[in-house]
Amino acid sequence: MNKLDYDYVIIGSGFGGSVSALRLAEKGYKVLVIEKGKWYKSSDFPKTNWQLKKWIWEPKLGLKGFFKMTFLNHVTILSGVGVGGGSLTYANTLPVPKHKFFNSGSWASLNNWETTLNPFYKVAYKMLGATVNPKLFEADKSLKYIAKEINKESKFEPTKVAVYFGKEGIKVKDPYFKGKGPNRTGCIFCGACMTGCRYNAKNTLDKNYLYFAQKLGAKIVAEKEVFNVTTIGKNEGSNGYKVEYKSSIGKIEKESVTTKGVIFSGGVLGTVPLLLKLKEKSLPNLSNCTGKDVRTNNESLLLVTSTNKKSKDYSKGIAIGSVLHTDENSHLEPVRYGRDSGFFRILTIPFMPHKYFLGRILGTISLFFKYPIKLLKTIFVSNYAQRTTILLFMQTIDSTLRIKLGKFTKIKTEKEQGKVPSAFIPEAISLGERYGKLVNGITYANLTDVLLGTPTTAHILGGAVMGKNRTAGVIDENCNVYGYKNMLVCDGSMISANPGVNPSLTITAIAEYAMSKIPNKNNKK
Repeated sequence: MNKLDYDYVIIGSGFGGSVSALRLAEKGYKVLVIEKGKWYKSSDFPKTNWQLKKWIWEPKLGLKGFFKMTFLNHVTILSGVGVGGGSLTYANTLPVPKHKFFNSGSWASLNNWETTLNPFYKVAYKMLGATVNPKLFEADKSLKYIAKEINKESKFEPTKVAVYFGKEGIKVKDPYFKGKGPNRTGCIFCGACMTGCRYNAKNTLDKNYLYFAQKLGAKIVAEKEVFNVTTIGKNEGSNGYKVEYKSSIGKIEKESVTTKGVIFSGGVLGTVPLLLKLKEKSLPNLSNCTGKDVRTNNESLLLVTSTNKKSKDYSKGIAIGSVLHTDENSHLEPVRYGRDSGFFRILTIPFMPHKYFLGRILGTISLFFKYPIKLLKTIFVSNYAQRTTILLFMQTIDSTLRIKLGKFTKIKTEKEQGKVPSAFIPEAISLGERYGKLVNGITYANLTDVLLGTPTTAHILGGAVMGKNRTAGVIDENCNVYGYKNMLVCDGSMISANPGVNPSLTITAIAEYAMSKIPNKNNKK
């Protein structure tokens, strides 16, 4: 054991990986974090999302940013890549799921999760610098008006977010960790959170968990992608593992290290395909549940572009500054991109819900006859981001898919339980129409949503879920992988029910819980 290079190798540096890195380093373990994306400083982020080389991650096309779009047969997935994972591009929101989440799915009977995780949610809040958004802007005010219109004004509230507000644009010494963390700068409400915060206000993971993990000796290597994990000796990992990785950008230079333990934290799109490959090749004891119980937040993304002559600036604020809880299972959030970030306009078309493809196409065409001037105004608007609000609707209502390795594509999805995810959620459509009337706008949706009827999600979850045994899940209640020693999954893949909200806080809390179960290195017999 003393001859191994590391105590733990962590694959991925998102919410689960960063928590694991810090807590294991604190316990005295020698830690290596392998991240396929790049390191980013505030100055590295694009000014707008038209700067594709800095924004989109698709290295084969020469695009080396931090935002990735993955098109699958049942869903389009938006995700983050880079040191800090999804924290680089997410909308900062940190909600705790409702009661139903903790008592449903494959993990429900394994623990009293709502009580057990409560202290770890508090730790996550503190580490991520969670605070209530102090200012509402035009998109938020419009949503508040809708709330009043549908007699839900009491269900409207500002979001709790991972942003340092302070004094706008003013740099201060670390306000979170008694001056031991990096300096921070007050948010200027530019709306550009999801294209990377260039003003040092967003509490990304490199400013908390990863920052302190490095201080304690954890090593982080970027632009490297793991392609193989093998046991040392013919056993279940009790002698350790060999982890092989290569460059994810440019020349494929292969390297390897040995380690006592492995933690998979590459997110659903990183962890699940890798586990499926390893099950076929080098880790045959992995559960047959690998790739199963994949969920979205049953969400809908609609884009409403205002045509008012004196249109208000809907790009001002933070990415998501408010939320309206429309019922016990659903909520609506207004989302914004920063000024001049209008790239998504080329990936959207007017939204016309219909069960059949032909009906959707004919419905979209009919809009040119019903509202020709209004439609042309939205198509040729010059200040798209300033005129457009993205309406994000989410529900806790559950359905699952299965991810499998594809013959012609890297991965594919299959229907598993419940209804197939749909881009056409009646409640979302109704709210979108209300918002459109309020701002005198036309509702759009992503091309795939309209043409294929498949939804777009930024919250893909599951594929390595908890279960009472290996026939019911991939990991146990402490995130340990069935069939192997010192191997864990700590990322969105472990989420075993539909939270119905942004899962970042929950991933952080469960990872904190899992790491609490690992003893200090010096205390281990």
